[in-house]
This record gives sequence, structure tokens and C-alpha cells, in this order.
Amino acid sequence: MERECLDCGSVLHGRSDKKFCDDQCRSNFNNRMKAGINSIMKPVNSILRKNHAILSRLCPESKIRIKKDDLLKNGFNPDYHTHLHHTQNGNTYYFCYELGYMKIENETFLIVRRNDKV
Repeated sequence: MERECLDCGSVLHGRSDKKFCDDQCRSNFNNRMKAGINSIMKPVNSILRKNHAILSRLCPESKIRIKKDDLLKNGFNPDYHTHLHHTQNGNTYYFCYELGYMKIENETFLIVRRNDKV
């Protein structure tokens, strides 16, 4: 039974477990496989990086209060965050990596920085 390269389809010679005819075909195949996953993750990661940069710039210390409009004017997208933290008193912090935000009053948010190491 003849085996074919998974990328270009040419006949393979040599080892019985060989999948590609050369390094270029192996690279092409793997890049094509990763492209589908990256096309989904890349825009989300871009938004998360931007949100993190905005929160980091606005909160250089441990915490700060800020108006919602000021956050949005900087390009912050509140629909994207990495995780949630529910406090014992029922509040919810939305985190973008180590920086979190929580609505505290009508149009005011509290931004906090967690310093605990993972």
C-alpha cells in the first residue's frame, strides 16, 4: 500500500510512519490546521489585550473609581472578560486577567488589581 504526503499528496518513501515528504509540507499542513483555530481566537484575544491595557493604564495602583463613560471613551469593551469573581456579599467582579471591575453606583465602576500569584 502506497502512503501519500498529508499535504501535497505525493508518494512517500522511507519510514513506515512517515506522514510528510519534507519539512515544508509538514509546516504547511500544521499551519493550515492552526489557521482555523487562530481565526476564531485572534479577534477575542485582541479585544482582551486592549481591555487589559485600558484597565492597566487607568488603574496603576491597587484600585480606582471611574465613570462608565470614561471607560467606554477609552475603547473599553465590557462584553469581553476572562473570568468572574463572586464575593460573599453578592457582588460580581468581571476580570480581565488580574484587573477586575465592578459596578458600584449608577454609572461608576471600581477597578481593582489582584496581586496574588497563580
